Amino acid sequence: MFLWGYLAYMAWGMENMDAAADWLLMPRMNGWDATDLFLVLVMWALMMAAMMLPSAAPLLMLVNRMYLERDGWKRAALKGAAFASGYLAVWSGFSVLATLAQWGLLEARLVSPAMESASTWLSSALLLAAGAYQLSGLKDVCLTRCRSPLSFLMTAGSDNAFLLGIRSGAYCTVCCALLMALLFVLGVMNLAWIAVLTVIVLLEKFLRRPRGFVHATGFALIAWGLWVLGRGIVAG
Repeated sequence: MFLWGYLAYMAWGMENMDAAADWLLMPRMNGWDATDLFLVLVMWALMMAAMMLPSAAPLLMLVNRMYLERDGWKRAALKGAAFASGYLAVWSGFSVLATLAQWGLLEARLVSPAMESASTWLSSALLLAAGAYQLSGLKDVCLTRCRSPLSFLMTAGSDNAFLLGIRSGAYCTVCCALLMALLFVLGVMNLAWIAVLTVIVLLEKFLRRPRGFVHATGFALIAWGLWVLGRGIVAG
């Protein structure tokens, strides 16, 4: 709840920049310095945690139960925390890349100070890339690993809880990174689209037969990307 409350706080700030310009946690509209980069990194890291932890909950519970049965509750609590830390560490690494990408796109005027795409070409490229990836074999492999936590734990081959968390987080990051990149198109702090993408990730993880849904999402994103591209070409 805290994480989603933070997102709502930031989303309101982005929609009311005059009132929120002096807020402690709001980066400047442009001309970022180290402080602004840090604030945007915190924003991305907390946003990724809010979006991905719900879909990772079954894996985290399974890990805690496994360690509880084998090591007792004290060590299980420590190892469960280490696993979750490793999982989130990978998404924090993604957040670093997303922050640097946003900075570069902002400086290139491809993303607006309101944190959404200002370029038809960027929007269409991200939509087409995300749609094509939904149809790819790599997406299928990574999603299968993310959907089968017990199989992952049995074949991971390591008792290091932090390392297991990193490996699990890596599969989920490769699986979902391009969906997360769509925030540059939809609005990095657009709370409605953040919720939509979170639901898409949840459905991919928990639908009994997700392949049809994943492929339908891919085709829809490709169609959307082509529409954006065509509209940009017509507009000249």
